[in-house]
Amino acid sequence: MLLAFLGAIAYSGFVMGWQPPGHSEHVDPARLAEDPHFGQPSVKEVAPGRYEAYVVARAWSFHPGDIRIPKGSTVSFRVTSADVTHGFEIVGTNVNVMIVPGFVTQVEQRFDQPGQYLILCNEYCGAGHHFMQARIIVEED
Repeated sequence: MLLAFLGAIAYSGFVMGWQPPGHSEHVDPARLAEDPHFGQPSVKEVAPGRYEAYVVARAWSFHPGDIRIPKGSTVSFRVTSADVTHGFEIVGTNVNVMIVPGFVTQVEQRFDQPGQYLILCNEYCGAGHHFMQARIIVEED
């Protein structure tokens, strides 16, 4: 059975070209300050109801710390780490990805309910790990 599973994984990865989602782009963690998007992490509207959020995970904090969007918006999160491996989980949604230094991870989520959504780091990243959080504030129109 184990050989069958390993064979299926090898076939899907090498023959069919299936790869894990996420790490589509590279960025130098030592030069994030010079990057046009990650140098000043922010949220911007790219189309009506569609937003792009550039987020940097760094030593027990996410930047930006608060993200405000209107109800019904779809947000494409582009996240990277400046130092060590972090997690990026939006509580109450199915967003849960690993953030690895040197890579940009992209995930998209639609927010139909107003309220606050907590962003947590769910990968142990050092002594202050339990303080690492941010918020998404979904406002009524």
